[in-house]
Amino acid sequence: MQTMLSKSKYLAGLQCLRRLWLACHEPDLVDSRPDALPTRLDEGAEIGRRARDLFADGVLVDENHGEAVARTRALLSDPHVGAIFEGAFEHDGVRTRVDVLERLPGGAWGLREVKAGTRVRDVHLHDVALQRFVLEGAGVPLGSVEVVHVDPDYVRSEHGIDWARFFRRVDVRNDTAALLPDIPARVAAHDRVLGLAAAPVVEPGPHCFTPYRCDFWDRCTATKPADWVFRLPWLEDELRERLEAAGVERITDIPDDFPLGPMQARARNAWRTGSLQVEPDLTAALAVAGPPADYLDFETTFSAIPLYAGTRPYQQVPFQWSLHRLDATGRVTHAEFLADARSDPRPAFADALLDALREPNGPVLVWSSFESYRLAELAEALPARAAEIAAVQARLVDLLPVVREHVYHPAFMGSFSIKRVAPVLTPAGRYDDLERIADGAAAATALAQLARGMESADEEAALRRALLAYCKRDTLALLEVHAELRRRAAEGER
Repeated sequence: MQTMLSKSKYLAGLQCLRRLWLACHEPDLVDSRPDALPTRLDEGAEIGRRARDLFADGVLVDENHGEAVARTRALLSDPHVGAIFEGAFEHDGVRTRVDVLERLPGGAWGLREVKAGTRVRDVHLHDVALQRFVLEGAGVPLGSVEVVHVDPDYVRSEHGIDWARFFRRVDVRNDTAALLPDIPARVAAHDRVLGLAAAPVVEPGPHCFTPYRCDFWDRCTATKPADWVFRLPWLEDELRERLEAAGVERITDIPDDFPLGPMQARARNAWRTGSLQVEPDLTAALAVAGPPADYLDFETTFSAIPLYAGTRPYQQVPFQWSLHRLDATGRVTHAEFLADARSDPRPAFADALLDALREPNGPVLVWSSFESYRLAELAEALPARAAEIAAVQARLVDLLPVVREHVYHPAFMGSFSIKRVAPVLTPAGRYDDLERIADGAAAATALAQLARGMESADEEAALRRALLAYCKRDTLALLEVHAELRRRAAEGER
């Protein structure tokens, strides 16, 4: 029996034919995910529902696909129906559901695809082009084709969300028309792949992350060596292609005379020796980092639907900070803040942070420029506190480039995130013992849940405890990484 292609399967095949085959024949082999909070709220469904309010006299098709095709046909013939939501269609072995079909004057219809993002991406055009292929093949006359997406410039008012202004409608008729001629051949190629007895062999590479991370990455890379060249830090396409052309698959096999950047050469040496590589000038790089020093980390949420007046879609809104302090005597103290989240947290967040840092202790160490960006945004949003916020921002010292330019261990696996570096350098850098929240995406989701209100006070209290424990771990890891770097630098001087 022929497998009917859906939009998701078609797009999977455009990314990788192996992914298409695995998704259809071995879906249970998807990469495992930790049993924790989801990394993002399902705001897409809410945005889809709200977009329907843009269209008058709409009818939702909520039957299963087989029944939905027949009901959609009946609705197309009913002149009292101004729009059809989730209409179902089939053509040439492809089936699809359409977010919105809008009735236009003269008997034509408008195809409207709703997206939760803030711009039209190439993958969206392929998505809509396939829908257009099916609808036109099924005999539906299309007068216009649009993507309806979130307007990135929309600002929530004191009165809530104005859904009519929340969306932006973009004409993609010409863009999708350019893709239509290639669709029949692609559908045929997809069908041939699905008929194979085994998954086609496709070498993993950058395409596995474009436009989305493939769910079968772990499966497809299971046989790769630990020092696979794809794990070389900052591996650009040109260098990767040159290594592939030279037949080099392992970092340890990269010839000494092969042109690598300093960071990549350090990684090669680390793999060859199986040990931490430390540059001799690490001490000089750490000179501006103290101690004494403060260690700072922020957590934010970035909801597609703005939570507070004056904020935009996906704006990073800081809710929480953690601060470890190492004074000149070696004493370590800790302070923290977590907003109640039901009102704009930024004023209280800033006030508590400024109070904690009012007595300068030394440089304020962070990991990456994230906190600096958030402080700049806070200063803009809170002009009365802008000077004090700028003073804190001026004290920031980013430890990430220090590590990136002076240290490498094979267990970094090409990454310099604090979650990768800290567990290698110090036992205090572990995150695997934390409950519920062990990464920033889960924290962002949890913060948004607090803003929307929890089902019970006990659940809210448990979530707040998990958030505090996670953010505190981040700054403790930063403190311990700094201490280990200082120790390694001192060893190198002896």
